[in-house]
Order: sequence, then structure tokens, then C-alpha cells
Amino acid sequence: MFRVVGALVLMVGAVAGVYLGLSRSGGQSTEDGSFDVAAHEMVSPLPATPLPTVDVSGETITIVAQAKAAAAAAEMAQLARRAEEVADRERREKEEAASRSESRLPVPSSCDEYSGNRALGCALLLDAGFGLDQMPCLDKLWTKESGWNERAQNKSSGAYGIPQALPGDKMAKYGSDWKTNPVPQIKWGLAYIEGRYDTPCGAWSFFQAHNWY
Repeated sequence: MFRVVGALVLMVGAVAGVYLGLSRSGGQSTEDGSFDVAAHEMVSPLPATPLPTVDVSGETITIVAQAKAAAAAAEMAQLARRAEEVADRERREKEEAASRSESRLPVPSSCDEYSGNRALGCALLLDAGFGLDQMPCLDKLWTKESGWNERAQNKSSGAYGIPQALPGDKMAKYGSDWKTNPVPQIKWGLAYIEGRYDTPCGAWSFFQAHNWY
């Protein structure tokens, strides 16, 4: 009899212990007295998710470097194309301007139409390989620059002579007496024009747009 009673007491104690354990761990009782163990499971902390790692190998670095080099090469090629386009456009504009200047100015029949340094300039123009049609442009240009005066000097810049070379001693290449002799001045001026503007009419067109050449 006592053994039966003791066993019942132990059973009641076990049930009570389960009840208390569930209550302390977050379990919730339902209306019928049972426990909702799922509620406890829902509030359990989620396991931490490790951050993704990036494996930067030597091969990856090589690919990135090659991509950067290719992009830089493409950019340089594009800049070169643009520079070439600008140069072509400037050349066309210069040729068109020269053509317009040539069509506006009357062409002399010979150098006999000029006198003094102009006649000398006309003769040296033909010797340099230019056509007589370029003389009206040269006349306009150097009339503006110096009035064909071999001693003309710009006090502010120091440019000197008929072509207004800056500095004037550049013309010494064509004669040591460049300060007083129009011949080395004209020869230097024609060489300068040919190297930079192709023709005197090209130089005159540029001068009209910029007031210098």
C-alpha cells in the first residue's frame, strides 16, 4: 500500500517538474493545459552565417591588370584619332581660307608691277618655288607686318625686319647683315611661311583670323 502511494507521489513530482521546466524555457500553455513547445523553438537564435570570402589569386590580378592596360590603350587610340581629326580639319580650313584669299586678290602679270623691296620679294618668291599668284597675299601680309621696311622693329615684342622675325637674329642663317639687308630677311620669311603655312596665302588667311602669323 505505502509503495503504491510513493510511486504516485513520484509521478506527480515528475509531471510538475516538466511543467515548471517548460514554463521557464519560454513554453506557453494552451487552453487545454498542454504546452506549445514550438514557441520556444521559434525564439531560438539563428545560427550565424559566415561572410563570403574572396580568393584573389595571382591569375585574378593578372586579368585585372590586362583589362586596365587594354582600356588605357583604347583611350590612347581614341585620343590619337581625335588629334588626327583636328589636324585634318585645320588643314582643310587653311586650304579653304587660302583658296578664298587667292580668289579675292588680283594676280599680277609679272614682278614688274612692284618696286623696291616688294619687287625684290616678288623675285625671291618665284626663286623659292612659289607661283606669282602668291605675291598679292605676301604683299598684304608684310605690308601689315612691317610695310616692307627692313629696319622695322616692334618695340614691345622685339620682332624685327620685313617678316618681323622674333627674335630677329633667326635671320642670320641667311646672312650676317640681316639687320640691314632685305634679302636674308625675305628668304627667312619665305622659309618660315612655307614650313608653317605652306603658302603666303595660307599665312595671310591665318593673319586675317588671328592678327599674327
